[in-house]
Amino acid sequence: MYNRVKRLCMNLILCFLLLIGCQNSAQENAQENTQSQNDLIHVKQTVPKNGVEEKSASQIAEHLVEIATAVPDVDDATAIVTGKYAVVGIDVNRKLDRSRVGTIKYTVAEALKKDPYGANAVVTADIDTVYRLRQMAKQIKQGHPISGIMEELSAIVGRIVPEVPTDIKGDTPNPTETGDKQLPKEEEQQLEKQQEKQDLNR
Repeated sequence: MYNRVKRLCMNLILCFLLLIGCQNSAQENAQENTQSQNDLIHVKQTVPKNGVEEKSASQIAEHLVEIATAVPDVDDATAIVTGKYAVVGIDVNRKLDRSRVGTIKYTVAEALKKDPYGANAVVTADIDTVYRLRQMAKQIKQGHPISGIMEELSAIVGRIVPEVPTDIKGDTPNPTETGDKQLPKEEEQQLEKQQEKQDLNR
């Protein structure tokens, strides 16, 4: 019987030690969890809005220049970006005729239209305007305020006949196909009667 009591006491002591040991481990885990929660790092959401990465105006300008210079026969380009609008000036060979330059401008405008940053860009190939755009871009890079340049930039945009990428429409109907039967039937019949009378009076 003495052995039984001894064994029972030993088992109770073991159970007691196990409970104490597990309890300490649980307290340590709770402390570690609290500490690891305090060590969490909060980061900003970096997913771009509408799938478009946010860039600075100068980064967008460089991007638009890359797109423009990728078009065949464009020797060089410059771009100024203000808000969601941009002016892109392209250098082409001076020996090209006007129709070819117009085609190149249109091709650049099409390429820009497909890019989310270039959708609202105005394209020009005028030598003097492109030169002035280069000077303005230099001033912006040197830190001059863009507000001082905005007036001249708006005058430039007002002067040029723009190739605005968002204005380019894919399928425009032929004017001859859309001009049929624009008058109401009653007026059309009156017009036909007048024309018949005029033909008879000749």
